[in-house]
Amino acid sequence: MKKSSVLKSLGSILSILFILAITVSNVSAQSQKVIKNVVLVHGAFVDGSGYRGIYDILNKKGYNVTVVQNPLSSLADDVDATKAALDRQDGPTLLVGHSYGGSVITEAGDHPNVAALIYVAAFQLDKGESALDWAKTEPGSPKNGILPADEKGILYYDKDKFHDGFAADLPKEQTDFMYASQGRFAAAALDAKVTKAPWKTKPSYGIVATQDEAILPSIQRKMYKKGNAKITEIKGSHAVFISHPQEVADVIIKASKDVK
Repeated sequence: MKKSSVLKSLGSILSILFILAITVSNVSAQSQKVIKNVVLVHGAFVDGSGYRGIYDILNKKGYNVTVVQNPLSSLADDVDATKAALDRQDGPTLLVGHSYGGSVITEAGDHPNVAALIYVAAFQLDKGESALDWAKTEPGSPKNGILPADEKGILYYDKDKFHDGFAADLPKEQTDFMYASQGRFAAAALDAKVTKAPWKTKPSYGIVATQDEAILPSIQRKMYKKGNAKITEIKGSHAVFISHPQEVADVIIKASKDVK
């Protein structure tokens, strides 16, 4: 074989190897890319400030965290508030919801920026289901303190049961303040049925609060199993996102690395 032919063949081989190296490098970089946008959605009887512990952990690790302040006036209004936050994200986003906030992220989860949904002691609903539908599947805990709706259709939590029924693993002085600052929650939002189930096409994660007296752990497990969620159990009350911010943040961080 002529020397020129050998050199030409060698050059072709080197070119192919170079292209393969670049391709492998690009695939590796893409597989290691971490989702940095996180939108946190609160539930009933609390506000977004309960996410402060999780916000601090994620913010220090370089995540772009947005906390939604739900008006709690209707499911549609809360979904609008959440979608407004999602509109402001610059790319793939992890959408996190606590309690009734699970209904909200389910209805808002078809937003194109949502890469995965994370349910924290939350309602993971299927199309046509409401939070109230699932809450009625088992007898409620005697510690649960949700009072009957008032004449304006608003739900409040009983002061005498707030600590034991909502956040037993937090100091009483803290739960007294949480009771005093609870949101004005429309009962109709609890009974509103979602019209979609984006977790059927997007990854989902479910955190079971094993000492939850508001949404029973057994109900959480059933919903998450039905929703094909990756389940993590944390020994905590319904307010697990406040009492165990590191453990909840760990699930978010894991999802940020796992979801492609």
